[in-house]
Amino acid sequence: MRILGIETSCDETGVAVYDDDQGLLSHELYSQVKLHADYGGVVPELASRDHVRKIVPLINKALADAHTVPGDLDGIAFTQGPGLMGALLVGSSVGRSLAYAWNIPAVGVHHMEGHLLAPMLEANAPAFPFIALLVSGGHSMLVNVQGIGRYEVLGESIDDAAGEAFDKTAKLLGLDYPGGPLLAKLAEQGEPGHYKFPRPMTDRPGLDFSFSGLKTFAANTIRDADNAPQTQANIAYAFEEAVVDTLLIKCRRALKQTGMKRLVIAGGVSANTRLRDKMAALMKQLNGEVFYPSLAFCTDNGAMIAYAGMQRLKAGQHTPLSASAKPRWALDTLPPV
Repeated sequence: MRILGIETSCDETGVAVYDDDQGLLSHELYSQVKLHADYGGVVPELASRDHVRKIVPLINKALADAHTVPGDLDGIAFTQGPGLMGALLVGSSVGRSLAYAWNIPAVGVHHMEGHLLAPMLEANAPAFPFIALLVSGGHSMLVNVQGIGRYEVLGESIDDAAGEAFDKTAKLLGLDYPGGPLLAKLAEQGEPGHYKFPRPMTDRPGLDFSFSGLKTFAANTIRDADNAPQTQANIAYAFEEAVVDTLLIKCRRALKQTGMKRLVIAGGVSANTRLRDKMAALMKQLNGEVFYPSLAFCTDNGAMIAYAGMQRLKAGQHTPLSASAKPRWALDTLPPV
């Protein structure tokens, strides 16, 4: 089976061709970072228009690079939600239109299921069951994964997601957009012991996340500090440590609660080096294993959508061509495969 995958949930246009025998045949990604940089964040209308401009050329290139013509495809997978409504409509409209024109089935993919299954694109893929930590700009959640579509959300963000807190704190430090990776780079120059940030919601039971208070603590710390480069680096270090430690504590709880020995970490924040190092140390201590997607597949991409869509198409699931995009969509409502 060969699938065309289309991702347009936010500010990246991703297209890929995946074959269940040959693996990933092509992978195209266009980022809108420069477009939104002047505004310090994603402008939904601009994002939608840019998806319209880029999506067809990217589809043509992905097909050409995969030496694939429409007649070779067995289906199309597109991100149906969650995400920005206008951006989702671009990918879903194009995906469904091509499916109709080429007379092949289409399937709408849950964006977070795509991230959750992204490590399956790697040679060392995790086996079910496992605990998944999904951390990105819009989501932070812990999921008990028994199989594809068999998800129990154990905890999630009640306000700011981890990636959102990274970006907002980076903006307070005067860093460019997107600030998360730049804050992490600045933190490499920081020294421990200068600042102590709270680890939110770790002093009480439960697996939910809250990073808005940590962002406020960072804002107050930055306001009261000097502008010396080393001071800024020390603040970045303390903030990153607080976020990583919080995620670590919650993952340890989830693993203990479920008795799992496998941990998957996916989403944009999963590219953070300190997070990877600390999670690797945790799983070694617990005699378990940790799995990540490669860096190219941590952020939004078409490959993860193609893979997730293929699993559902193989199971005989498809999406009616009349179906609408879903800007809000609970992960644990998906049907099992």
